[in-house]
Parts: sequence; C-alpha cells; structure tokens
Amino acid sequence: MTSRPVPSQKIASALRHRIEAGELGPGAQVPSTREIAREWGVAIATATKALGVLRAEGLIQSRPRTRTVVTLRPGANVRSSQTKPSRDAAMRDRIVQAGIAIADLEGLDAVSMRRVAARIGGAPMSLYRSVNGKEDLVLLMVDAVFGEVVLPSSPAAAWRPRLEYVARALWSLYKAHPWLAQTHALTRPLLLPNLLRLAEWALSALDGHGFKAAVMLDLHILLFGSVQSVAVHLEQEREAQAVTGKTADEWMVERFPAFKQLVSSGRYPTFARLVAAGDYDLRLDSLFELNLKLMLEGIADLIRRQVR
Repeated sequence: MTSRPVPSQKIASALRHRIEAGELGPGAQVPSTREIAREWGVAIATATKALGVLRAEGLIQSRPRTRTVVTLRPGANVRSSQTKPSRDAAMRDRIVQAGIAIADLEGLDAVSMRRVAARIGGAPMSLYRSVNGKEDLVLLMVDAVFGEVVLPSSPAAAWRPRLEYVARALWSLYKAHPWLAQTHALTRPLLLPNLLRLAEWALSALDGHGFKAAVMLDLHILLFGSVQSVAVHLEQEREAQAVTGKTADEWMVERFPAFKQLVSSGRYPTFARLVAAGDYDLRLDSLFELNLKLMLEGIADLIRRQVR
C-alpha cells in the first residue's frame, strides 16, 4: 500500500509552495492555525504541526505582538510569482513526491525517470528541466523525507530525551520509507539541509558535557548509524518477500529441517540451548528498542566519566 504524507505535511507543502512562489513574501503574515484548520478541515493540533515544519525549516517565524510571518533564511530562494522558476519548483516537488510514492510501494530500484513521468502524466525528457537525473532525484527524495521529521519548538533541556526523540523519529521514518536506509553510507554522509537539521539537534544535545569534538561527532554518527543498521533490514525483508513470495516466518518453516539438523549436530551447544528455550521471536522493533537502550546507556556512562 502506498504511504501517503500526513495531513500536516500536505499543508506545510502547500504553504511552502506559496512562499517559494512569492505569494507570501518576506514579512507577510502566514495563515493562523485556526484559519488553516478551517480551510483544510483539520484539527488545530495538525495545523500547529504544519506551521512547526515551516518554522523548523526557517521559512517562518513568530514575532512579538504580531502573527507568524514569512522570513527569508540565508540562502533561501523565494521567488516572484510571475517567474518561471516558481513553476519549476512546483514541478520539482511533484516529481519528488512521485518518486517517493513509487519507492514506498516498490523500492528504490523501481524509481526511474520514465516511471515518474508516467505517474505525473508527463514526458520523461520534460523531467530533466527540473532534475538532472535519477541520482539528483534520489537526493531530493531523501531530503524531502527527512524533512517530514517535526522537531519540537521547545526541546527538552536534558540530553537523553532529545536523543531518544530523534532516534525514534528516524525509526518511524525508516518504517514509513524502507528504501531510505539504503541511500546513504556512514562513510559518505549526505550534505542535505533536512538531514543536517537532525544532526544539529543531536549534536546540540551532546554539547556541554565535556566531550571533544571528535567524540561528539562519533557519538552522533553512531546514534544515527545504529538506527540505520537495523532499518536496512526493513527493505531487505520486503525485497526478499518479493523474490520468494514468502514471509520471513514462512521462509523459516520451509528451512526448519535443515536448521534442526545443524542445531542437533552438537557442534553449537550454546546456540542449541538458547533455541531449545523456544521463546525467541526476532522482531526488528524489539531490536531497535534494545539497540537504542544500549546506545543511550553507553552515552550516559561516558558523561558520568567526564564528570569525575
């Protein structure tokens, strides 16, 4: 089933288009949460989340004694509504969202310029006016997906809930978009605005505890990498099901005779004893929880040592 953006993301995307097109220029008042709720037929909380996305991106800000207004962040590209680039931005967003929808449904390998063009009802060559090719498209898709994470406007003061928040947000993101974990290696970090936004959140949580710069960077990379290391199996399992036509449980049942023979051979006594207990059920959600707990406890121990 195709993963669809949550309402708050749809609202944020619509408002973002208005800002990029120049319909809402710098200093212009942004629709209030009540106006958004009324126009879109959503709850106030959903409207608040939508504005939170734009606020986190630096597109809007709240000013004393006034409503929320559009702000021009450094490097932002706000355009006149009369210019062609605004239409290009809207087309680029359609292309990116189409690519995400295809990847969510069939995996990243299924994404091609031809498939995306067919989904939006255009000619493949016309897409190259907005993106340079599949490699460029995938980067835009990754940045857009990481942009779905809404960070609290008032973060917790303590480091642990902040790191836990971003880890759980990443896990939810990987579950919604299983292909995402396959797109980047730790040794080749993607310098994307929305990914760096999450990195900044984690690094600021680690700041002020006496860590050297290299240690802070290592811990932040390990936190993100530990979530990704579990998440890569989400897509691998989906691909395995597509190839074999069997779920993981069905696959295991089929291979149980060979598995039993190995276990009963006597060569692996510890493994045999644990399997004989019969109460283990491999679940990626459980692995994520244990992994996160160990990671946070390890950081806590390092902080305690810094204090001594």
